[in-house]
Amino acid sequence: MRSARTSIVAGIVLMTVGVLLLLDLLGIVESAAYLAPLIFAAVGVLFLSLFIRGRENWWAAIPGSVFLGLAAVITATQLTDGRAGGAFLFLFMAAGFAAVYLRERANWWALIPCGVMFTLAIVVALPQELQGTPLAAVLFLGLAATFGLLSLVPVRTADHTGRMKWPLVPAAVLAVLGVAFALQATAVLIAAEYALPAAMILAGIALLVYAFRARHHGQHKTHGA
Repeated sequence: MRSARTSIVAGIVLMTVGVLLLLDLLGIVESAAYLAPLIFAAVGVLFLSLFIRGRENWWAAIPGSVFLGLAAVITATQLTDGRAGGAFLFLFMAAGFAAVYLRERANWWALIPCGVMFTLAIVVALPQELQGTPLAAVLFLGLAATFGLLSLVPVRTADHTGRMKWPLVPAAVLAVLGVAFALQATAVLIAAEYALPAAMILAGIALLVYAFRARHHGQHKTHGA
């Protein structure tokens, strides 16, 4: 059954490529414009079909999303002149990593590149007028949201199932940097040169608070035992 499905997909791809080449020879269409995205899309579909076949093939969603993203980027570039076409690659890759996590919840690490790719897709799609500090604000806030959401995901370990606390540390640091860049972009800060020192001070305070709470929680747990 699996070999039959693979043969069907491969047969459709070969027929489509042959038709395009024939139309190119007849001067009806220029196949070069469609051949590259078609090949990328076909390879992506093959990986996705492998992903669907079994839970152990969760890894196939990653290369499948990359090839489909490349096909989308080439197609969008040919159809439009905007720079937002590059965002499709990051969106497809984000979807691929999300599929990895949804297929196997033990792969919680996949949420990190998923959030990073989604954030990069937003950054690439931003208009030219928002380059500079607004772009940096979106980047850091998006990464902060990624780690913040990761702290809410239940993770199963050998002992128990619970939520991780360490993602709150990078989430706090990145959020402080993102807010600093956002304030700088909206001219709320007095001077641009104060943004980095203020962000570092606030990040240090966040780390100290986290360390104090973790130590206090550990002592309380020890005394309770």
